[in-house]
Amino acid sequence: MNKLNHVAFIMDGNGRWGKKRNKGRNFGHLKGVETVKKIVTYSLKLKIPFITFYVFSSENWNRPKKEISYLFKLINVYFLKEIINVVSQGIKINIIGEISKLPPNIKKILKDTVKKTNKNNKIVVNLAINYGSKNEIINAFKKTKKINLKNFEKNLYTKNIPDPEILIRTGGHYRLSNFMLWQLAYAEIFFLDKLWPDFNNQDFKKIIRKFK
Repeated sequence: MNKLNHVAFIMDGNGRWGKKRNKGRNFGHLKGVETVKKIVTYSLKLKIPFITFYVFSSENWNRPKKEISYLFKLINVYFLKEIINVVSQGIKINIIGEISKLPPNIKKILKDTVKKTNKNNKIVVNLAINYGSKNEIINAFKKTKKINLKNFEKNLYTKNIPDPEILIRTGGHYRLSNFMLWQLAYAEIFFLDKLWPDFNNQDFKKIIRKFK
């Protein structure tokens, strides 16, 4: 049976989900957060050690400013509201991406969350924020003095994290969108036509069954 250590998610379709219901893209992002919570809880139940969510890509800065502000507000409000819950569940939060370029209040809440959950060990939830895989690879090369596989991988954002065995992308698009290009070299990739807020535990369970 294939062992499952790490599942990565490209959570596509939040904005379209909200627009389809005439409630706007931001409403879709809000519902998308609820799906994240469900998937984390289910992953805890399944004892999957690592999961990664593609939250905000380095290309997402091209979106309308109001939408970007709302996404950051969601991150801020979520961790202010949920931090006690996150800690009590044994969830360790890890951030991958160029955090230095984020707004100061977002940087602070993320750093505080990482610190407060540092000793948790039931599951590691990686949040890819201001993340772009091509930049990650270039930066890793710049930092690596003696080029070999081991030295290079030490300089990736995902050092000490196993590569994902599964990538799940919702939203009906069949591409990687500059996400974990190095780490997904041997992953099994599952593309779903469902939009992210509609993704549920049953969908996740079916994919894991197929993988195993």
